[in-house]
Amino acid sequence: MKSDLIRVCAARPSIKVAEITYNAKEIASCIYSAGKEDAALLLFPELSLTGYTCGDLFNQDILLEKTESSLLDLVSETRDSKALSIVGMPLRFNDRLYNVAAVFGYGHVLGFVPKQYLPNSREFYENRWFSSGKGLRNQEVRIGNQMVPFGDNLIFENPRLNLSFGVEICEDLWTVEPPSSSLSLAGASILFNLSASPETLGKSSYRRDLVSQQSARCNAAYVYSSSGVCESSTDLVYSGHCMIAENGIIMSESTRFEHERELIFSDIDIARLSHERLKNPSFSQTFPEDRFKRIEVSYDEMDFGFKNSLLRANPRLPFVPEDPFSRSGNCAEIFNIQTSGLATRLRNTMIEKAVIGVSGGLDSTLALLVVVKTFEKLGIDPAGIIAVSMPGFGTTDRTHSNAERMAKELQVSFKVIPISNAVASHFEDIGHDPKMHDVTFENSQARERTQILMDLSNSLGALVVGTGDLSESSLGWCTFNGDHMSMYHVNSGVPKTLVSYMVRWCADELFDGPASETLLDVLETPITPELLPLDDNGQQNQETEEIIGPYELHDFFLYHMIRFGSGPAKIIFLAERAFEGLYEKEVLLKWLEVFVRRFFSQQFKRSSMPDGPKVGSVALSPRGDWRMPSDASSGVWLDEIEFLRNESN
Repeated sequence: MKSDLIRVCAARPSIKVAEITYNAKEIASCIYSAGKEDAALLLFPELSLTGYTCGDLFNQDILLEKTESSLLDLVSETRDSKALSIVGMPLRFNDRLYNVAAVFGYGHVLGFVPKQYLPNSREFYENRWFSSGKGLRNQEVRIGNQMVPFGDNLIFENPRLNLSFGVEICEDLWTVEPPSSSLSLAGASILFNLSASPETLGKSSYRRDLVSQQSARCNAAYVYSSSGVCESSTDLVYSGHCMIAENGIIMSESTRFEHERELIFSDIDIARLSHERLKNPSFSQTFPEDRFKRIEVSYDEMDFGFKNSLLRANPRLPFVPEDPFSRSGNCAEIFNIQTSGLATRLRNTMIEKAVIGVSGGLDSTLALLVVVKTFEKLGIDPAGIIAVSMPGFGTTDRTHSNAERMAKELQVSFKVIPISNAVASHFEDIGHDPKMHDVTFENSQARERTQILMDLSNSLGALVVGTGDLSESSLGWCTFNGDHMSMYHVNSGVPKTLVSYMVRWCADELFDGPASETLLDVLETPITPELLPLDDNGQQNQETEEIIGPYELHDFFLYHMIRFGSGPAKIIFLAERAFEGLYEKEVLLKWLEVFVRRFFSQQFKRSSMPDGPKVGSVALSPRGDWRMPSDASSGVWLDEIEFLRNESN
C-alpha cells in the first residue's frame, strides 16, 4: 500500500540561453522547492541546462565542457534531495553530439537517454547539431568519475516501490510509434517527456490531446515539461507548457507564457495503473520487446508513501461530475443509453406496452421517465404504459400522490392495486405473525408487487420494466424474486448517488410545468422502501440509509473496489480524505464492513439479474463486467478491515 502513490513534478525554470551556471542554479532551486513538496520525480524541459535555442553555439567546445561540469556540480549540490531529477542537455559521445535526458539523484547520474527522432523541417533543424540516438544502446559514458549507462533502451525502476519509468524527448512523442509505447509495454508506468515545443495558433490544444491520449493508450502517467518564454524569441515563442496526465486525464497543467518559474505537481496512483493494465487485454496480450536495460533505483531515501494531503482528484461522489456542464452532459448521455436500450428491446420483441411499478420514489420515477421518452421515440401512445401503484402497510400519502400525479402529467395509464389484504392472506397461509416485522414481513410485500406486475404483463402482453439501481444491486438491497426481477432493468447501471441528479436533469431539461414540480417534490422525499407500518402521524420511520449506511459512502466504496480493484486500506485512505469532517474513521470502517459483507453474500442476486444497459465504467452484469462466484469468501477483505480497526485504536 505504501507505494501506491508517487508524487511527480513538472518544472519550468526561468533560464538564460547559454548561461549554464545560472541555469544550473535555477534548476537546483527548483529541485529544492520540489523536495519541500515531497516530490519523488522531477522533470525539466528539453536542453534546459543550456537552453534549447543555442543554435550553432552547440558546436562550441566551451559550452559543451561547461555543461558537463555544471551537471556534476548540480548532481553534487542536490545529493541530499529526495527528488530524482530529469534534466535536458547536449552530450558528446564518440565524436557525435546527442540531445539527451540526464537522470540523476542522491549524488549519482543514473543514465542518459538520447532523443531518437530529430525534427528537421520548417522551424526545426536539429540535424544541424545532433545525431539521432535511435538504436543506440548498451553504451556507457564517463562523466567525472562515473561510467553512466547511455542508450535508447533504459528503464529506471525501484521494485520495492513498484516504480518503473522511462523517458522520451519532444518529437519522439509526435512520431507514428513513440518510444513511450514500447517503454510502457516493458513495464514503465510513468513516462517523461522533456520538450521544447514552440507555440503556434491551436498547437496547445493538439499538444494537450497528444499527451492525454498517449497516457491513455499506454495505461500510464505521462509527465511533460516544455521550454518557456525565456528561450530566444528570434523567430519563435515558447510558452512553457507543462502537463501531468494519468490514463487519459490531465491531472495538472501549467500557466503558459509566464516568465517566472513554475512547478506543477500530482500524485500518481501506481497501483491503479497496474490494475488497468491487468484488465486491458490489448496491453496484457502484447509481448514486450526484450531489449531494455533496467537500472535499479534502490536508494533508501526514495521512500514516498501516502501523503497527508492528496494532489489529485478524489471526489466524494465519483459517479457524479462536479462541473455542472459535464454533469448535465453525462445525464443526457446516460438517459439516451437507457432509452435506446429499452427502445431496441421493445422493437425487437414487437411489444408496444410496458408495465412498471411506481412508488413515488426516485428509482421508479427515473425508470418511468425513461419509459415515457422511449415510447415517444418509438411513436407509441403513452397510454400503453401502465404505471401501477401498489400501496401497502408502509405507503405514505406523499409518495402515493406523487406517483398518481406523475402518471397523470405524463399521460400514462395508472392503476392502483392495494396489496395489504393479499399479503395478510399470504401471512395466514404460511403461518406468519403479521405483528412480526421481520424480513418475511418486508419481502412478502415486494414479491406480491412483482407477482402483480408479472401477471399484468401476461394479461396485457406488456414488458415489465424494472426500477432498481446499481447501488442496490451491489448491496443486494432488493428482494430475490421480488423487485430484483423484471423483463428489462433500465436503471441497472445507474448508481444511487447519480439517480437524483438524473431526475433533476429531467425536471430541468425534459419536462416543465406540473410534471417538473412533481419531480422536484420526489427529489425531496426520503429514501425508504416503505415496507414497515406507518406511525400514528401517517409517517414512515424506515429510512434505508439508517439501516445499510449512507449511499454516498457505498457508491464511493463500490467505485474504488470494482473500478480499480482497491482493497480496504486504500479505500479507507481515500475515504478519510474525501469525507474529512463528515465521517470519522471508525464510521467509515463500520460501513465498509457492511458493504463488503453484503457485496459478497448477495452475489447470488446479481448472478440472476435481468438484462439492463451498462452506462458507465462500473457495471455488475453477470454476463458482462462482473463474473464472481456466489459462494466466494470475503475473509481477506474483512481481515484487512479488522486490522485497520485495531491499528486505529
